[in-house]
Amino acid sequence: GDEAAMEIRQIDREDCKTMPIIAMTANAMESDVQNSYKCGMNGHISKPIEPEEVYRCLNKWLVK
Repeated sequence: GDEAAMEIRQIDREDCKTMPIIAMTANAMESDVQNSYKCGMNGHISKPIEPEEVYRCLNKWLVK
């Protein structure tokens, strides 16, 4: 996921620079969260997945 996010962000297209990328991972330490952001992701959801957290994150990035 980290490598994919970095590759997507490097593509020379505006949508690749602005599309939301959300990490969904079992890695829940603060350093893991910060690494997701450093790799170009917009959010981080840790497993086990809580539906309300997923809805909140998606609403933040997809509802305008």
